[in-house]
Amino acid sequence: MSMKIKRAYEEPSKSDGRRILVDRLWPRGLTKEKAAVDMWLKEIAPSTDLRKWFGHDPAKWNEFQKRYIKELDANPEPVNTIKELAKKGTVTLIYGARDEEYNDAVVLRGYLAKD
Repeated sequence: MSMKIKRAYEEPSKSDGRRILVDRLWPRGLTKEKAAVDMWLKEIAPSTDLRKWFGHDPAKWNEFQKRYIKELDANPEPVNTIKELAKKGTVTLIYGARDEEYNDAVVLRGYLAKD
């Protein structure tokens, strides 16, 4: 299973394979053409309450990961959608956050890779 993550504002490339936007909100200022996503799977994103609580604060990172993983465990359908697509080829999880180290796509990639 080949899975990558990439900021929505980075240039799409053929090596991205299936590009799946994994944020609940559409990235600001980005057109659908420029984003070049194949699928917007917003139901896999952290809940609005969790996203707002976290606010990309590195001090909350460990707790955010635990809470988000709990949400993923309770929401298997979109998780399985990505796993099935990844069996067929490369999948790139697209996210809009500025922070490349502390964001939901990092947690999601780790979660998907554990199986």
